[in-house]
Amino acid sequence: MAADTGEPVYFVISDLHIGGDEQLEEVAFLDELLSFLERLETIDENAELIINGDAFGLWEFTEIEGPAKFDVLETSYPELFEQLRATGENVRITLLPGNHDHELAAYDEYVDLFAEYNVEIVQEQSITRPVGERTIHFEHGHQRDPNNRIEDWGNPHMTPLGYFYNTHVVSRAGHLSDRGRYNWLKDVQAVTPTERMPNWLVSKYFYREMNPLLRYAAIPFLLLFNISIIVALLAGLDLVGLWSMPVVRTEDFLAQFGAAGAAAQLLLTVSVAISLLLLFVVIPLAVLVRDVRKTVDRFGVFETDLTVDPEKPYAEAAREVFEKRPEAAVFCYGHTHRPKTREVDGGLLVNTGTWLKRLHRRDVIAGRLPPVFYPSYQLCAVRIEPAPEAGGVAVEYETIEKPSPSAEELTLTERLLTLGREPDPELPDRTVVADEVAVPAPAAND
Repeated sequence: MAADTGEPVYFVISDLHIGGDEQLEEVAFLDELLSFLERLETIDENAELIINGDAFGLWEFTEIEGPAKFDVLETSYPELFEQLRATGENVRITLLPGNHDHELAAYDEYVDLFAEYNVEIVQEQSITRPVGERTIHFEHGHQRDPNNRIEDWGNPHMTPLGYFYNTHVVSRAGHLSDRGRYNWLKDVQAVTPTERMPNWLVSKYFYREMNPLLRYAAIPFLLLFNISIIVALLAGLDLVGLWSMPVVRTEDFLAQFGAAGAAAQLLLTVSVAISLLLLFVVIPLAVLVRDVRKTVDRFGVFETDLTVDPEKPYAEAAREVFEKRPEAAVFCYGHTHRPKTREVDGGLLVNTGTWLKRLHRRDVIAGRLPPVFYPSYQLCAVRIEPAPEAGGVAVEYETIEKPSPSAEELTLTERLLTLGREPDPELPDRTVVADEVAVPAPAAND
């Protein structure tokens, strides 16, 4: 068991989402997770590993129910469970349920099953841990999200909106993913916020599933769409005599380039014609959609916005915790998959991110082509420990290295169309929460 001496140190991870139907069974970061747990197995500190919710994708299992899901997990990931057992001999492992694995709080059998592997399940919505003279508040964070809040905690039959999304969309994607050209549909669980789903599906269809001949035929027209609209509008003004273009006409300019110019002129002419046709369709359609949306809003069909602010409700919750318990220095949560820190009323709001693949939307450099979703990993463990030099608490993100999969998952077309717009995600710097305010501090190796 963990050592009894020395100040406690906490390692926090969350949102692993391990398990699910069909293709969702794959865990891309399993080797990295095992290596991390192996390191904790030999660490010489009074340490505790806190898995802050959504360790397992129990919502993503649709063909079995209740604690029987544990048998599938145990069979599918024997190395992981044996490593949890070994790591738990050296450090305390505490697992807090999230929304995806809320069943851990709903069936007492899970407590005994995980205890066999030295994992303690706490069937509560939040826990508190001491650190130096202060305390840390841990919760997964889904209770601040109206789409995923469990109104009756511990009731296995509670099904918020997020549950139906996962059982009907995410799990279904797991069944169908291998039918695609590149087995990409399983990444649906990495699409956040969920209203980006239509854009993501269009993007993957265009760059992955569309017949290549159709795609490469459409790209020139879509790249020239914005220019075509401008040319069409100027030509229209010129035609009705309202305004004459005070520049050399396009055809005269392109004629200088011979056959290449003629081809470009033909392409532009066709693109302008297509753009005009689209305008005649899009404008009335946009007016109709706007009117329908206003009607829906008047009747109040949707009681909550599907988009939940990834930070505001948690900042408000942190203020409540810090006001109620002045000794609390850190409000630590997950759920939103966005690793970030923020000072709130003298304390620190800490999001532990996710071990799932993250998708970063990038618009193309020109035209009206679908956006590109760059994949990346930001695997990390948050280390929280006393900081005697500041009389407070230190919070530091430890990077677990995993190469970005963009090279093999993005086509050459996607990379060229977003050249110079590649994401470069970074984890927050080390931060020390002093007695009264959170201040940046240099990293330990600076």
